[in-house]
Amino acid sequence: MSLRENLIWGTIVLISLVSVSTSHAIALFSGATVETKHGSTAKAVISESPNLQFAVHDIGRLAMTISNSGTFGTSSLGTTIIDGEIALSCEYPINSRIEYLFTGALWIGAVVGRDTLVSVAAEGWFGIKEFFPDAGAAGEIVVRTNLKNDPDYDPMAISEQDMICSFTDTFIDPGLTGEDPIDNRPHLPLNVAVRQSSYAWSYEYAEDFVLFDYKISNIGVFPIRDLYLAIYVDAVAYHKSIESEGFKDDVCGFRRTVAMPADFCIDEDTVNIAWIADNDGDPVNGGWDFRSPVAVTGTRVIRSPNDNLRYGFNWWISNSIASLDFGPRMAGTADKPFRSFGSHLGTPTGDRNKYFVMSQSDFDYDQFFTSISHTGEGYLAPPRPDAATDFADGYDTRYLLSFGPFEVRPGDSLPITLAYLAGDNFHVHPNDYANFYDPLNPQAYYDKLNFDDFGLNARWAEWIFDNPGYDTDGDGDSGKYCWNYFWADTSETDPSDSFIVDSSKTYYSGDGVPDFRGAAPPPPPEITVIPGFGKVTLRWNGQESENAIDVFSDEKDFEGYRVYYAQDKRQSDFVMLASYDLEDYKIYEFVARFDSVSWVQVSIPVTGDSLRALYGADFDPNEFYDDFHYFNDPYSGRILYFKPQDWNQSSLNNPNLIYKIYPGASRHDPADTTEQGHLRYYEYAYEIPNLQPSVPYYFSVTAFDYGSLRTSLGSLESSPLINIVREYPLPSADEVEANGLDVIVYPNPYRIDGNYAIAGYENRDRTKSAERSRTIHFSNLPRVCKIRIFTIDGDLIREIDHYHPEGGPESQHETWNIISRNTQAVVTGVYIWQVASEMGEQLGKLVIIK
Repeated sequence: MSLRENLIWGTIVLISLVSVSTSHAIALFSGATVETKHGSTAKAVISESPNLQFAVHDIGRLAMTISNSGTFGTSSLGTTIIDGEIALSCEYPINSRIEYLFTGALWIGAVVGRDTLVSVAAEGWFGIKEFFPDAGAAGEIVVRTNLKNDPDYDPMAISEQDMICSFTDTFIDPGLTGEDPIDNRPHLPLNVAVRQSSYAWSYEYAEDFVLFDYKISNIGVFPIRDLYLAIYVDAVAYHKSIESEGFKDDVCGFRRTVAMPADFCIDEDTVNIAWIADNDGDPVNGGWDFRSPVAVTGTRVIRSPNDNLRYGFNWWISNSIASLDFGPRMAGTADKPFRSFGSHLGTPTGDRNKYFVMSQSDFDYDQFFTSISHTGEGYLAPPRPDAATDFADGYDTRYLLSFGPFEVRPGDSLPITLAYLAGDNFHVHPNDYANFYDPLNPQAYYDKLNFDDFGLNARWAEWIFDNPGYDTDGDGDSGKYCWNYFWADTSETDPSDSFIVDSSKTYYSGDGVPDFRGAAPPPPPEITVIPGFGKVTLRWNGQESENAIDVFSDEKDFEGYRVYYAQDKRQSDFVMLASYDLEDYKIYEFVARFDSVSWVQVSIPVTGDSLRALYGADFDPNEFYDDFHYFNDPYSGRILYFKPQDWNQSSLNNPNLIYKIYPGASRHDPADTTEQGHLRYYEYAYEIPNLQPSVPYYFSVTAFDYGSLRTSLGSLESSPLINIVREYPLPSADEVEANGLDVIVYPNPYRIDGNYAIAGYENRDRTKSAERSRTIHFSNLPRVCKIRIFTIDGDLIREIDHYHPEGGPESQHETWNIISRNTQAVVTGVYIWQVASEMGEQLGKLVIIK
């Protein structure tokens, strides 16, 4: 039995909501309680309690909960409830309900004086937690964004979702930290303070990782010598519908390099990344479905102040049965003697054992290879050879990525940047594990795993941190590069007789100075959804989107809008309904270099109006569209052809497409504004008819640009999840109140054999039991009312406060989960419903058939 099965993890930590915006939620623990490993709570015996908080990065495809106590993920403190929902530790893709993390934690170990000390945010077996924030406002997580239409906008923000907090290891009360039974002493601090800044983006190339930037300071009076840092990760990979079994088949390893694109000037990129994944991707009936965790997650060191770091990668399986508590261990030599952990080989318990693992710089073999003998490499054999196969094909595994050493004098700080990232399609074919996995020959299956997306995201994490080809500090160094050469053959008889006629640089790393930025799409507009029966109208103002300045080109690069809708919040479910973009064209020029010729894009897109102004009113760039249908520029003699940047769907006069609400408005008249102060020139609308009134939809309007020649990026589009609005295609609350519409309750009767879940009306994410996911709808409600359900005898079953005084999405609609006020499922019968408001009272009958 693993420790996770053997210990009690069922306690729910109740959290009171303190702040919610469209992009994040922050929560803090009620009172001054903290949860211990075994699910109990203990009061902190200090004058002021740490202000423990969580916040959720949910701007990209990788959704992750972080804390202000050195952990990421939620499970180090039990089940975390934020805004009435269970916050997932690390969900990928967002809204998929696929979980990839149990807990992650920062470890710092060093020599202070004559003692070896390790401070941990969490460690997974004795409930030790040794980092805490200050009390009150000083301990809060600060959330900010560079999105100007977000309430958390801050011009100093680095990313679309910054989360900044500080914590120290100086709390020593055992009621907070716990006591390590191995060391048999209370926590002894290193006296370090950590400022943690985490950053996330929604951009297509940056949506699969979160960057963690740490500033670690020595706040003590003694130098901290031989300091090692580590990230401890206890990951999982499962859909929430199979949570009880999902953590038992993890596999992990270490990847030093990944292949670069075929047309790149270097073959491999060094990434040094620890990874963990499900062993087979959980195929269902021989294929993948929405429950299959086919991705991989991992940790990469992006920055440290020492280029000559020593890295270490170690994994182990914690288990209450000593012979099953296993991790690869070196046998020991005269120079590196073996260090016993007691009766087991895996879990490093106590400060000294933790520091030993952190500082040895050993690289364990990948878990898939456990059944193969490694004694020739100096490793001990597993104590139970019969268990080696079980270890190899997936277990409840955790890993430690360590690096150092450093020396930090009093008052000095150590900057460290890490990336926690995911890579999609790690498992490619559903039957690969069944067909190719052999514990005695795991390489055949390993070669079927796909690290391409993982490697690409690891590369982009580094490039966001430090932009290749950009001289940040102005010292003339723009980073590492390689040359692309163009050759000319000057001999008809000897083709090898050639020489270089031209060359260009391709940068593959930055100048070593942090940038923390990347090319961004225009910010999406804030949308208003106006519902009607079976239809909605979307309205937005594009003033912010259309005038945004690109950080690299310093130019406006807006191209257009796209309208999406979906019935789920998964990004893959969104369907594009309409698109608008400028009429503009990319210009390609014929370029000859001796015997080397090519067509090269030579400028940012040029509008059709500009081309007609230059070449005449009758000029049609669509007639010159490839290298066989080219245009001779009469002014310069250049040979050109033109390609539409997008679809050139530029009409704004068709009411069936995206249209302008005020076509005669001027963008140059500052007085021609809406009630919100926006120029009416930028007001747009799109109408969506023929919607099913009884179900909710998600609506979004994205903005996209025309790409960047400088960064070799194509068109970038904002994520449809940023400005998402959920609404029912029903008469609005304003219309209900103005016309006195009657309340509608559906389905009525509610039949247990109605197959509502199968039809997609209930429990669409399949994470709840059938009895707890049933739904009865109340529509045509005023903005504020009280709903009561009674038995036929007049006993109150449930009371629901419907409170939307400002109106807005879903202010005309409410649901009941057919659970009584005593949290019991109601039985078959006839019930009376009542809706009471300032408009009066309405009554009706409701039949439930089970």
